[in-house]
Amino acid sequence: MENQKNESRPGYEYLVAYMLGKVIQDLTVQFCDKFIDKKSRTHDQMVQAARSNSQNVAEGYTAESLKSYIFLVGVAHGSNEELTKDYQDFLRQRNLLIWEKNDPRIKKFREFRVVWVSLNTLNTPSISAESAEQAANMLLTFCQMDGFLLAKLAESLKRKHETEGGFTENLYRKRISFRNGNGNGKP
Repeated sequence: MENQKNESRPGYEYLVAYMLGKVIQDLTVQFCDKFIDKKSRTHDQMVQAARSNSQNVAEGYTAESLKSYIFLVGVAHGSNEELTKDYQDFLRQRNLLIWEKNDPRIKKFREFRVVWVSLNTLNTPSISAESAEQAANMLLTFCQMDGFLLAKLAESLKRKHETEGGFTENLYRKRISFRNGNGNGKP
């Protein structure tokens, strides 16, 4: 394991919602390649929804305005919800079970904690030996976990907006301060 303190990565890459989204993205590609026809629209849509989740968190984090960040976290949450429904549909359409949240197998999936193990690698479980039912239930669980995290991230950003204001509001304050000649950003 590489020393993570020596690694330099953007702040959003430390967000669990982002990291879990990347794990979901990688596992969804594996899942779709293994269990869904590569030529089908469903394959492409599931892979794109998984990609959209983490990519929108990254894009929002680097946006200049908090409003844009909140919006893009909402897009990520919507993509994650779409993917959640795709996994539920996969199981239902194949007469496979959606495991109850108190099932010991689901509890085991919920114990998963994502971490960076090297500069470019997360501790991503493999689905190569998994059955379709087990793999879909694992990914469904991870999507539900990430949905919770994305909702919490959006709530946190909204509270920040309420207390600190947005990009335009802060620019206005700085402009007024400049006009008043005190340059400290306070009117």
